[in-house]
Amino acid sequence: MRTTLACVAAACHAGSMTEETASPAERRPPGWAAALAGVLAGAAGLAVAELVAAVVAPGASTLFAGGAAVIDAAPPWLKDFAVESFGTADKAVLLGSMGVVLALGAAAAGLLELRRPPWGAALLGLVGIVGALIALLRPDATAMWAVPSLVGVAAAILVLRLAIRSLRPALGAREEAAGMDRRGFLLVAGAAAGTTVLALAGARLLSAGATAVKAARETLRLPVPRTVAPPAPADPPIAGLTPYVTPTADFYRIDTALRVPQLDPADWSLQVHGMVDAPFTLSWDELLALPLEEHHATLACVSNEVGGDLIGNALWLGYPIRALLERARPQPGADMVLSRSSDGFTAGTPLDVLRDPARASLLAIGMNGQPLPVIHGFPARLVVPGLYGYVSATKWVTSLKVTTFAEDQGYWTPRGWSALGPIKVQSRIDVPRGSVPAGAVTVAGVAWAQHTGIGGVEVRADSGPWVPARLADTVGPDTWRQWSVSLPLDRGEHTLEVRATDAHGTVQTDATAPPAPDGATGWHRVVVTAR
Repeated sequence: MRTTLACVAAACHAGSMTEETASPAERRPPGWAAALAGVLAGAAGLAVAELVAAVVAPGASTLFAGGAAVIDAAPPWLKDFAVESFGTADKAVLLGSMGVVLALGAAAAGLLELRRPPWGAALLGLVGIVGALIALLRPDATAMWAVPSLVGVAAAILVLRLAIRSLRPALGAREEAAGMDRRGFLLVAGAAAGTTVLALAGARLLSAGATAVKAARETLRLPVPRTVAPPAPADPPIAGLTPYVTPTADFYRIDTALRVPQLDPADWSLQVHGMVDAPFTLSWDELLALPLEEHHATLACVSNEVGGDLIGNALWLGYPIRALLERARPQPGADMVLSRSSDGFTAGTPLDVLRDPARASLLAIGMNGQPLPVIHGFPARLVVPGLYGYVSATKWVTSLKVTTFAEDQGYWTPRGWSALGPIKVQSRIDVPRGSVPAGAVTVAGVAWAQHTGIGGVEVRADSGPWVPARLADTVGPDTWRQWSVSLPLDRGEHTLEVRATDAHGTVQTDATAPPAPDGATGWHRVVVTAR
């Protein structure tokens, strides 16, 4: 018995000595804890930066300014890939990817701060300085735009150092490792998480602009138009066929704005200037008092692939841009209007297109009978039939500068896109898709050649003879046309193709081309199985 107790005592004593004499390297805190400390510090810093940006300027947000810089630097092929792969979710994917990269970098900063102090803090500081510089380079930025990134990174460094201090072994009077302070680490981690939540909540509460804009839109009653659009034709009773008027909720959205601009109509104005004899500024109240017009028009994105859905038709309410230009009196030699959004985006539109009396180019304030949705440009945007959106459909527009193509360029032109952007004749098969009963099969879809109009549509199966399709009614050449045809299909797999001819007799080309630099071409093909 005595022997057993002695052995146990000896073992305990030996274990105690082993723990006390273990080297700091052997008792170093786990790497995951340091990485977590870095991630928590980074999250707290970003949240604080968002809070400060809500006070200074929403555009100065570290995350959103950085994302905008990524979009600006992206080459056309990468933009095409993002739109083709993710569609209208491309911005969410970008922000998510940035979040992952920042989290990995913050984790690396935590590990560095534990093992090679103060390099982790230095890494965070570098990120903050870069973020401040990026914010300062944004359009319309002021010196204050650097503040959110700098304050945010200061908060991140403070959290990181406190968290790592609780993880690093402290040395006692006998130079013996005392171990990590788990309670201290949990307190710092909890405080960081709480700071993140509170800062984000505060940023949301301080974003009063968004609340004010929402209220202004909801209370706005659109003026009665002087010119009323003809009624939209009834949709053919074909299941799956795209409706003539695209519901507002389904209308595509492609733009460069990571954070949707929030413009209070009471503060909005449009400056018309440049090579004009009578520059002027138009206020919101003045715009509402003008004789407004309604027009149906189809808009299309240049990134739309053959058969894609980055296109939509809507009823727009607005004032003719032509009349605004007549008031400003453009000078001889001018050939372009550079429109500018409140977030800095620009588009270069041919002056002769905007002055064309036969084309319903509008400074639009209404869409499908309601005020413009905020994501579609509220309070005002441009709608120009016949041109891809990147050279014409500026949202949240605040400036029209009459100039020349030799003097100015729109946002996408120096990035490799065509300067003029006329929409090409195109067609799309909506139905059928997948498997269908053998026999007479209804093939239907839409075709477009905005401002020229569609003259005909033909469909064929398995490279056979072209069969003319029946065209549905339309209100004019600025919108797409629905079409349908019945084809006999035997059992088995079939390839269906469609091509359109515009009102001038131009037949849609079968040559395949990508969206860049001036719009995709080729025939839309679908494979179906008749059973």
